[in-house]
Amino acid sequence: MKLTLHIWRQKAHNDKGGFVRYTLADVTEHMSFLEMLDVLNEELVVKGEEPVHFEHDCREGICGCCGAVVNGEPHGPQKGTTLCQLHMRHFHDNDEIWIEPFRSKAFPILKDLIVDRGAFDRVIQAGGFIAVRTGSAPDANGITVSKEASDLAMDAAECIGCGACVAACPNGSASLFVSAKLSQLGLLPQGQPERMKRAIAMIRKAEEEGFGYCSNYGECEAVCPKRISIHHIARANCDYHKASFTVWQGTGGKAAR
Repeated sequence: MKLTLHIWRQKAHNDKGGFVRYTLADVTEHMSFLEMLDVLNEELVVKGEEPVHFEHDCREGICGCCGAVVNGEPHGPQKGTTLCQLHMRHFHDNDEIWIEPFRSKAFPILKDLIVDRGAFDRVIQAGGFIAVRTGSAPDANGITVSKEASDLAMDAAECIGCGACVAACPNGSASLFVSAKLSQLGLLPQGQPERMKRAIAMIRKAEEEGFGYCSNYGECEAVCPKRISIHHIARANCDYHKASFTVWQGTGGKAAR
């Protein structure tokens, strides 16, 4: 099939970018979206033009690097799918496709479709570590974990930190990402010692990085390739307010920020 691509090109963070139109013929339905971009880049290189820069790694839907906005939807139109696992059979002959990077104040564009998601790393680092005993392997039956808690924790741990939730949110909120990372530890016994401290540290760090506030639009859940539930946001907010009240009491009723 023949496609018309409108791709955002931007040389560097401080440069002005814009959409550039490309025509690509002989695209097969068996190609993944990134393979289609590979074919385009091969043609551009042959012509002596600079290829389109986009990020990728595993191409198996587990690293989250490939994220971009396709026709206004992070990771494209296929629900529960990363961009690298999106196949061209979901498009039609003579389609026009608009491709641009994730848009967020906290995700500065580095080049073309590549953004800096270092803010996510810093939010996780703010959460610190968990207090666990080191040394010999613990007894598998030493700590009892309920089936419900383990299932919810594993669901939250599926978050790959791609940033689609931020790109889809009208507020540019990272609440789904932050709450998933809080839940995967906060729901388990091993994560209890620092649970409240972690909630305050990570949520406040997200604010510092420029992410917006959650207004319960639900767009984040709709585009998440791992289908993370917004129920985790409610749990994270609950932990944050409990922790804030505890800190407030500890300061004799004075605001603690």
